[in-house]
Amino acid sequence: MSTIQYAERMGSTKWLSADQQRAWRAYLLGSAQLMERIDRDLRVLGLSMPEYEILVRLSESPGRTLRMAELAQSVHHSRSRLTHTIARMESAGMVEREACPSDRRGVLARLTDKGYARLVETAPHHVAGVRDGLIDLVSEDDLAALGRVFAAVSARNTAALAGKPRDRVNDVAAAYPGEENDNGVADADAPATPETSTAD
Repeated sequence: MSTIQYAERMGSTKWLSADQQRAWRAYLLGSAQLMERIDRDLRVLGLSMPEYEILVRLSESPGRTLRMAELAQSVHHSRSRLTHTIARMESAGMVEREACPSDRRGVLARLTDKGYARLVETAPHHVAGVRDGLIDLVSEDDLAALGRVFAAVSARNTAALAGKPRDRVNDVAAAYPGEENDNGVADADAPATPETSTAD
């Protein structure tokens, strides 16, 4: 359902309250500043935010390999945009592309040893920036609430793209990456990646 169709169904515009408006504008400004900061920090290390996220997704996949279509969906990129990004990364030796053995039309992206090494090198700097820019600024309860909010947002938009109705907050577990428990929280026993590993 489009925004216009939703408004028509509601019969009249349901304007935001002052508190809702403040929260919305704080989100717009804060998220834009945070993403700009994270991307800037990564570019100093020779990676863009999209490239880093691709390295993470591939590192978490069996054999460090994903079909291009699955990879595009996991990072929310168009296939054409992903193709351009992967081409750059392939030229830098971080990924390789190969034909899918089970589908001649499919293409696989595989993380190379060089790409994994770049991720291992970059992850501590990136995680430090994420902590300083967001994680360490809020309480655990607020962070958990933030996770639930954007799981609901992701679930609603994913469902809209698939043409399926969704509840506002009751159908959000699938929006969390990785394996989930009954609370919709990533499983602590999920395989570690350079982002989640801790030193022994």
